[in-house]
Amino acid sequence: MGCAISGLAAKAEFGERSREDAAAAYPSEDQVQMIKDSWKVIRDDIAKVGIIMFVRLFETHPECKDVFFLFRDVEDLERLRSSRELRAHGLRVMSFIEKSVARLDQLERLEALALELGKSHYHYNAPPKYYSYVGAEFICAVQPILKERWTAELEEAWKTMFQYVTSLMRQGYQEESNRQRQLALSPKDRPEKRNTAL
Repeated sequence: MGCAISGLAAKAEFGERSREDAAAAYPSEDQVQMIKDSWKVIRDDIAKVGIIMFVRLFETHPECKDVFFLFRDVEDLERLRSSRELRAHGLRVMSFIEKSVARLDQLERLEALALELGKSHYHYNAPPKYYSYVGAEFICAVQPILKERWTAELEEAWKTMFQYVTSLMRQGYQEESNRQRQLALSPKDRPEKRNTAL
């Protein structure tokens, strides 16, 4: 495995955070610049990083495969490495990371993006407990690509970004869960909406 934050350590590094923590965890200006600079190098290998990230995720957290219908019964990780479906999903995740990096200077757009992704994950039946694992595996996958550019400060910057984004995704998931619960109630069980217009 070879990455210090893999497996159980990922839970501590990318632990559950509340919405209030998210604001405090937003990357500093220096961290934003470090992330953007490193992304320019990572971007050249996004398909490779996406595959490595998910193969590592399934190695360290095999229970995550249950969320992915296509990969649920695949035991051979080598077969996964050559899977077109895994490559496509890895590219979608990398595209989200790329959009997140691009929006680091546009807080409202970044928040909207992450909240929406959390809401969509409710419909994919992908619970928030798995979100932080992806950030940990991303960091492990990009270290060899960045080689001597990788520093403790850069690792902390990426961790901060992933903690911020995953906290927003959790919030979006919870909002959608609450909305679906309200929709499932019969009209007589729903809380009354009072007309507050004067």
